[in-house]
Amino acid sequence: MPPTPSATPATGPGPLGAAALGPDVAALPTDPAGLPAQEPAAADLARAAARTAGDLLAPPAPVRLGDVIPAPERVAPDPTADFVLSEDAAIRVSPDPAARDVAAQLAELLRPATGYPVPVTEVADDATAGHLVLTLSGPAASASASASASASASASASAGESAPDRPGGEGYRLHVTPAEVRIIAATAAGLFHGVQTLRQLLPSSIDSPVPVAERWVVPGGLIVDRPRFPYRGAMLDVARHFFGVADVLRVIDHLARYKLNHLHLHLTDDQGWRIAVDSWPRLATVGGATEVGGGPGGWYTAADYRRIVRYAARRHVTLVPEIDLPGHTNAALLAYPELAPDKVAPAPYTGTEVGFSYVDPADERTYDFVADVLGEVAALTPGPWLHIGGDEAFKVKGEAYTGFIERAQRIVAATGKTVVGWHQLAPAAHLDGRVLQWWGTNGDDPVVAEAVRRGARLILSPGNHAYFDMKYAPDTPIGHDWAGLIDVRRSYDWDPGAHLAEVPAEAVLGVEAPLWTESVTSLAEIEFMLLPRLPALAELAWSPRAAHDWAGFRDRLAGHGPRWDRAGIAFHRSPEIPWAAEPAQPAVPRQPTAEVADRASVPVRPDPAATPGPPPATNGA
Repeated sequence: MPPTPSATPATGPGPLGAAALGPDVAALPTDPAGLPAQEPAAADLARAAARTAGDLLAPPAPVRLGDVIPAPERVAPDPTADFVLSEDAAIRVSPDPAARDVAAQLAELLRPATGYPVPVTEVADDATAGHLVLTLSGPAASASASASASASASASASAGESAPDRPGGEGYRLHVTPAEVRIIAATAAGLFHGVQTLRQLLPSSIDSPVPVAERWVVPGGLIVDRPRFPYRGAMLDVARHFFGVADVLRVIDHLARYKLNHLHLHLTDDQGWRIAVDSWPRLATVGGATEVGGGPGGWYTAADYRRIVRYAARRHVTLVPEIDLPGHTNAALLAYPELAPDKVAPAPYTGTEVGFSYVDPADERTYDFVADVLGEVAALTPGPWLHIGGDEAFKVKGEAYTGFIERAQRIVAATGKTVVGWHQLAPAAHLDGRVLQWWGTNGDDPVVAEAVRRGARLILSPGNHAYFDMKYAPDTPIGHDWAGLIDVRRSYDWDPGAHLAEVPAEAVLGVEAPLWTESVTSLAEIEFMLLPRLPALAELAWSPRAAHDWAGFRDRLAGHGPRWDRAGIAFHRSPEIPWAAEPAQPAVPRQPTAEVADRASVPVRPDPAATPGPPPATNGA
């Protein structure tokens, strides 16, 4: 742990300089000697003296600057520069609506546990000192902001700051001094990611929903950070078991905490259709009324879906909707038998097998259906992606399959979206920009490698590393094991940039962790399967390859257990991780929590022996 912070400022004439008297006095104009040019008010002096004395006597920050997940690109600690968040803390932010919204979210994170008011104020001068400063700025302006604040500039120089320390895109620069915490980024997404890092640098009790008596210390120093891959995500299967809007919003929160920026929703499957389509209304009212085990099912109205999209966008998470075609369509055929090859409605399906259903690829009415559905979903989705599934259509073979996929790809392009599909799409003709999601297990796929040579990009979701519906261990009470057991180390120990033979790193758009829900029935079970593996995947997706280190990761991850406990988040207490001592919690809570109040019910988990069906699943989709 770093030593006790010193009252000596990072810059200035010494212990009698204005900076040494704290932010209340340091904000006053100074003379050339660094002393206040005007006499500070008695109240300012009293506050400054109390704060300085507290810093001298108080213990060091309980969190180290490098205790962040995902691991930042660069960390330069300064043990003399810890910052203490005080009751009069304020957030100052660039006068930009997107930046202001990030500042508002930071205030929302800080207020419950601290009990502080944490006001937010826009400042036109991004060099203005303050307790918490969020600066939305391009590289040139970032350099100007750094140069104009003397303490910030001096500390940056001592840390060896240079132009690469001002990352663009989703990157950010976080600088902690005794006077302030400053986050600089070129985009609102970068500011948001910097806020997530700041959240982790505060004591774990910051995740408490009620005020806590705590000394809110942020360790001093500099972090410069940016993502390795642009696409970092997770998938939630809401088709096998339906999950209400509140559950989905909670999952988005978990992604945002670890700088994941895409949520893929598997909206349709044999067991249920989960999104309303105005031009084909029975898809929801009939196709959405079933789920695995015979539960009540459910679906999202257009308003529900827009609410999810808005919530995700505010957290810089892009929604990726999936309409699985041409297979996995029993629920659609139940609603509209005219789409079936024999034009006969099948029975509702509540089992867990795959590969038996498909829309008729030889009927033009099928393509009217595809165009209508994809068009409406695309219109509801501001993000660039539209996922068409394409896996396990075992009864649509050869040219019938590739012909269907090629037409579906063109329909997606006509909506203005970029097509994404499972890697079974690979043999179909390439469409500019298309993305294949690879879920194999052996790292050698010549067909996919050839598709990459033709221009395809990849999202990697290897079944034996990233499928979070797999059990952690043989005694895990829910989940599957067809791809093997995936403990935390197995989810961490692989390199997305070198995982597939004959596929260069530059062809990898990113990584995604799918969570199929044949055996997952509640929000608590979703969290149990995601955590603690989700932070492992997030580190692979965000951090530079050189930062990947299992021993270091497991020690950093151990500190997140108390945070999840404080926030009421269910997780698996993996024996691989040296968790801090915390109150015991159930291995897998079985009852819905407050966040699932809008769920109609908790569906019953199916008895596999009672649901015989077609051939067994290979990817769980």
